[in-house]
Amino acid sequence: MSAQPKPHYTPTEYLAFERESETKNEYFQGEIFAMSGASRAHNLLVTNLIMGFGNRLGDSCSVFPSDMRVHVAANGLYTYPDVSVVCGEEHYLDDAHLDTLLNPVVLVEVLSKTTAKDDRNSKFLLYKSIASLQHYVLVDSQRVNVALYSRGAGSSWLFEEYQGLDAILPVLALGIELPLAEIYRRLELPG
Repeated sequence: MSAQPKPHYTPTEYLAFERESETKNEYFQGEIFAMSGASRAHNLLVTNLIMGFGNRLGDSCSVFPSDMRVHVAANGLYTYPDVSVVCGEEHYLDDAHLDTLLNPVVLVEVLSKTTAKDDRNSKFLLYKSIASLQHYVLVDSQRVNVALYSRGAGSSWLFEEYQGLDAILPVLALGIELPLAEIYRRLELPG
């Protein structure tokens, strides 16, 4: 018995499918991947991050939740980061929908047991080819821990880790700082 071949979709077919879908799906190299739901901790972290960015940035940047799709043109990924921040002019796919962002400055993923490995490894490798991206932030939903990747000189990326409720996350490209106590507000997690 042979395995059934996986269907192969074009980006155009994916976008048509996705815009009619009741659930969110990511796309990479011709395959469509269903996204799972989120926990209470995950949702609170995303809410706290959006409020933290939004309150500090005002009208200077746009802060989007995970319903804003991001396209990585260099490798063809279509995905839904938990939080996307874009400053200045927003660039979208060349269509009338304005639902696929091309130029985020900051991307945030909240880690869960099922997504942590992928978010730390393969997604970061795909995201870092976005020319506008300056920071990739990974927020742990199991303990008070935030990892920050920041674009350095050339193609280098710098890694810093922040732990505990007294720590402060510097987001230099935006000129702001986010206290971890604010990011983890209303959550009781180990430091």
